[in-house]
Amino acid sequence: MKYFIYFDRYRRPKKAITEKDLTEKYGDDPEKLLHVMDVEHGANGHVGILSFETEKELVEYLEKTGEEIIGFYECREESRPYNF
Repeated sequence: MKYFIYFDRYRRPKKAITEKDLTEKYGDDPEKLLHVMDVEHGANGHVGILSFETEKELVEYLEKTGEEIIGFYECREESRPYNF
């Protein structure tokens, strides 16, 4: 099944919808989804298209993505790297 996933500017997944939901809610236009989510989150993100066999696989992917972000030196979204 094809999913359209909105990622915020820190590449964190914020919303995932099916192709059917995209058609019903956003007129089959990923740009509309992007605009709505950018306004909602006040940031510039992007929409990615991923395929999973089941919804369970999608949930596992989203959970693992969150773990990777948290596990990266316990970074915070507003942290900025320093150049030494």
